[in-house]
Amino acid sequence: MKPSELTVTHHFVQLPKLRVHYVEKGEGPIVVLLHGFPEMWWSWRYQIDALVSAGFRVIAPDQRGYGDTDKHGPYDLDTLAQDICHLIEAVAGRQAVKIVGHDWGGAVAWHLASHRREFVERVAVLNCPHPAVMRKALLNKASWEQVKRSWYMFFFQLPFLPEYFLTKDDAAIMPRTLRASSVDRAHWTDDDVRPFQDAIQRPGAASGMLGWYRAAIRDGFRRPFSAPRYPPITCETTLIWGKGDPALDYDVLVPGTETFAPKLKIVPIEGAGHFVQSERPAEVNAALVKFLSTTTGTS
Repeated sequence: MKPSELTVTHHFVQLPKLRVHYVEKGEGPIVVLLHGFPEMWWSWRYQIDALVSAGFRVIAPDQRGYGDTDKHGPYDLDTLAQDICHLIEAVAGRQAVKIVGHDWGGAVAWHLASHRREFVERVAVLNCPHPAVMRKALLNKASWEQVKRSWYMFFFQLPFLPEYFLTKDDAAIMPRTLRASSVDRAHWTDDDVRPFQDAIQRPGAASGMLGWYRAAIRDGFRRPFSAPRYPPITCETTLIWGKGDPALDYDVLVPGTETFAPKLKIVPIEGAGHFVQSERPAEVNAALVKFLSTTTGTS
């Protein structure tokens, strides 16, 4: 898909200490789409029109450090979640909305639903473990295979070198990374990938994107024996997972999630990898529309 094939409205909004870029389309109940690494709002190119057709108003921001949003820290989950709370207040007032997050955007979604539930009506997460489940896997010797899969997180802690590799040769690593992390690569054309290559080469972008990983690892070292508290999520929750994800092991990172989200429904998708929303858009869109359109009481 080319950017010219997707009609959206671009906006900038000044939040407390952060200028955020987001795209918007549609009318109706609000759905906020939170992208992950190494993407930006374009991550949701195959979901926006499907959700608009289902009667939703879609808000898809570039998160802190990404795309056309400001590129400065801090990058801890409390701050990143607060960014989204401020964004919701700016575009809709203080109300609960539907949240969808993929990868690091999923981590923000988990955090919001647990700690800032007044902003979350219901939450859908794509290929991102609950932070408490991920922490347990990285610290558990029995989950050594997951630690090996997460090697890149530790490489990203190095100064300067990761930025160089991410941006050299016109960010050539971007298409390789996106395709290598996918099972079904039919939707990873050069046109699909080009916006991500351009975005990561903007001044400060690579360091901003890596800042999320650096903040997470450093926080873990500061508190190795004191796990952050995650109150159970009280709203309806769905976890959509491409089971061929080479970086995140379904069998290690999905079981046990119901402890933190008692109203959880899991939607496994075979034949898809980490970027499930791009690899299998029809299946993901159907699951999201069904879940987000259901009206049940939340607390």
